[in-house]
This record gives sequence, C-alpha cells and structure tokens, in this order.
Amino acid sequence: MAETVLVRCPACLRENAYIAPVFPCACGSPVSPPLDLAAEPRPLTHRTWSEAWVVVRCGGCGRAGEWPQPEVGCVSCGTVVRVPVVPVAPEAHGVDCGAAGPGPTQGPPPPTAAGPEGAAGPRPAFRPVTIRTARDAVATAALYLRWLGFQDVRQPDSRPLPSAAVDLRAPGLVAQVDPTTAPAGLRAVECVWLNGLTTASTSVYFSLAGYTEDARARADDLGIPLFVMDLAGVPQPLNDPADVLVGTGA
Repeated sequence: MAETVLVRCPACLRENAYIAPVFPCACGSPVSPPLDLAAEPRPLTHRTWSEAWVVVRCGGCGRAGEWPQPEVGCVSCGTVVRVPVVPVAPEAHGVDCGAAGPGPTQGPPPPTAAGPEGAAGPRPAFRPVTIRTARDAVATAALYLRWLGFQDVRQPDSRPLPSAAVDLRAPGLVAQVDPTTAPAGLRAVECVWLNGLTTASTSVYFSLAGYTEDARARADDLGIPLFVMDLAGVPQPLNDPADVLVGTGA
C-alpha cells in the first residue's frame, strides 16, 4: 500500500493527508505514481484530458503506461490540487504497459474480412445480423466478440436496455456497445479503459454512430480497439488496435 503523505494546499496552506492510488499493471504488479514531494503542488483551475494523465513505470516488469494524475481536494477550502509526480526517463515513454490492449503499431497488417487468421487458425467469415433495435446492436457486438475468440460473452438480460452504452463482459474482456445515434465521446472511451484497467482486461468499444475526434485520438493513445457498426450488422475496425485485434483474435 502507498505511503500517506501531507500535501499543502497552495490556497489556504492547510496540509491534507493523501495516499497515492494503486492500479494493477498488466503483469499483475501494483503500480502507484511516485509522488515528487520536493515540487510544489499546483491548484487545478482548468481540467484538460491531456494533463489528466502521467507516465508511470511499473516496478515489476519495467514497462511504462499512462495513469491518472494524482489529485487531492483540500478539506478546508475545497481547492483541488494536482500532486507532482517524479517524471519517467524519456526512453520509457514509448513503452505501453499493456493494460488497455495492444499498442497501435503492434501486430500484423489488417486481414481480409472473409477469413482472418486467429490464434487457433483461420476463422470462418463473420455472419452479420441486421440491426433494427438497440438490442440487435448489442447482440451483434456479442456475436462478433465470440467470432474473435472471446468465450462466455455475457449480455444484458431480457429487461429493456438503457439508453446509454451497454456492458459486455467475458474472461479477459470489457466491452462497451453504444447503440445510440450520437457519436461516442472521450469520456466514454476513458471509462471503458478504466473498467478494463481494474480487471487487467482488454477494453473494446462498439458504436453505431462513430466517435468524436478526441475520443478516437485518446483510444489510439490508450490502445483501445474501436469498432463502428452499420445497420447491416458488420462491425468495422476503426483504428490500428482494432485491426490488430481482428488479426490476432482473443
């Protein structure tokens, strides 16, 4: 468990007790951002996604990945403070920790749709299901994940589906299916990545309406496979991590 430290609020000078969060690396080792207590904490006045992540190296496998920037709220004045982190050596920044799936430059080129090569050999062509309802979209995504080789994909029960994205789970997999008519946003991509991170699972996203530009960029950074589905029921890989997943299978 990470050590409790005192972080001085720059607004009211009160010292707040803080414990850095611990996350699981893909190798199974706990990872906690190394706090730089010699640097001055900075008040958070404007939140941007690019500044909400820091590069941290895993002490178990030596790999580096992006993790949430440590923050603490002052119990006296309410100021949110970003706690500085010891920077990682430059050579480690290009190594992905692997918790969110393969990086965008790894793996073979994308295969043809008719019969891609999976871990257990060539797969038969995917048989689509026409999408007419939200439940059809979820069922199509589940079929596609099974086609990729994921076992025991669990779908929602027969109750009405919510209007937002729907979870699909399988051993080693966390997937989100967005059957709405609005493009999936950055927050949705971040959420599926964090859900996969907590269980050391591959995170995958399916959307009917595509994705916003910042969501696509962040998915590329995190190595999250993105798929877009048409009404004919054929999921199409939208980024390099998705191409890799189609090529290698589960």
